[in-house]
Amino acid sequence: MKQLNKEVSDFLEALNHPLIKEIQLLREIILQADKSLSENIKWNGPNYLSNGADRITMKIQPPKNIQLIFHRGAKVKAQPQDRLIKDESGLLAWKENDRAVATFKNLTDVEGAKKTLTDIVKKWIAATS
Repeated sequence: MKQLNKEVSDFLEALNHPLIKEIQLLREIILQADKSLSENIKWNGPNYLSNGADRITMKIQPPKNIQLIFHRGAKVKAQPQDRLIKDESGLLAWKENDRAVATFKNLTDVEGAKKTLTDIVKKWIAATS
């Protein structure tokens, strides 16, 4: 498995977040899904980059749930005509055709979505690279 970023681990450890197990499992799933991804902190949460471009940001505040924001970076881009990827699972809530959110309330949610989430991450990185 790809090594977790120490800066991100230290940041999360200092937070004493009630959903830390969920956060840690999501970090592992994302980094295992695509070896091109690197991890840093952005908007006070773990963030995942492909070739230096932001692609997935984890929203961990407020601590009632964890959200993964799938996007194409901070700069506004022309909207694609269709959604960037197909998601038959319904895990993603689409905000735009190039921005979607997956929400997890507990460890059971994360564990249950592991395979689907791995597939979504792979498809997202392929579609946005």
